[in-house]
Amino acid sequence: MTVNQLSVFVENKQGRLSEITAILQGAKVDIRALSIADTTHFGILRLIVDKPQAAEAALKEAGLTVSLTPVIAVGIADRPGGLAEAMATLRDGGVSVEYMYAFISRQKDTAYVILRVDDTAKAVKLIEKGGFPILREEEIAG
Repeated sequence: MTVNQLSVFVENKQGRLSEITAILQGAKVDIRALSIADTTHFGILRLIVDKPQAAEAALKEAGLTVSLTPVIAVGIADRPGGLAEAMATLRDGGVSVEYMYAFISRQKDTAYVILRVDDTAKAVKLIEKGGFPILREEEIAG
């Protein structure tokens, strides 16, 4: 169970993020979560959106370099140690986390993180066995 993440190559210049978000606005795409990693000249904008295929098409049509990547959206207890428990489950199962970022949950006492891992299938099994809820694409869209 994965969700699609958009990864957009972004030139590090003024107004670029405004342009990208305007393209998504025009395509009626709602951003649920985002992260950006940058260097001096460029960055990678990672987005979780309600309509990933529509977003990908709109961004490509605008000439941007974009790809879809499967990631895991995991619910964790919104309390001290909640994230540590989820990370220990993956560590103990031999799964490495490549990167992660959080987003706001609409559910009380639950936080969500997006995980990119080295073995998605194994991670999903470990997370489910550990009792952590995994969001589906439909839930993010809803």
